[in-house]
Amino acid sequence: MKWNIDPAHSRVAFSVKHLGLSTVRGSFGQLSGTISEVNGAVDGAEADIDIASISTNQQGRDDHLRSADFFDVATYPTAHFKLIKADRKGDELTVTGASSIRGVTKSVTLKGELAGPAKDPWGNTKVSASVEGKISREEWGLTWNQTLETGGFG
Repeated sequence: MKWNIDPAHSRVAFSVKHLGLSTVRGSFGQLSGTISEVNGAVDGAEADIDIASISTNQQGRDDHLRSADFFDVATYPTAHFKLIKADRKGDELTVTGASSIRGVTKSVTLKGELAGPAKDPWGNTKVSASVEGKISREEWGLTWNQTLETGGFG
């Protein structure tokens, strides 16, 4: 069975330390992709994220993140994830995939849960997955920093 990612019920979100003081949270508003399963096991998954759809609820910061200093959306408009391996134990899910951001591909492992399949009120079969992980932006070439008055970088 092949499932389409439902953008109305899906979210790619992140949090980062800003200036070493506060945590900035954001998300990407546009996502598409598929997840396939065979005999109840996740067999494949691919997702594309429209980088220009980034939002941290601060327009100036979002514009800077879209610029060549960070994501360079003019050159690299999408990020891509392709599943390499999935391990499901009950509702627990661990996935490893190739994540391509700004033309650089790195392996990422995410952990979470998979629920379903279940029927919605209209008779459609649905599944739900929620995974998270920690990455370092520098591994994908997102290395812009500004020296702070207090030392360190922001």
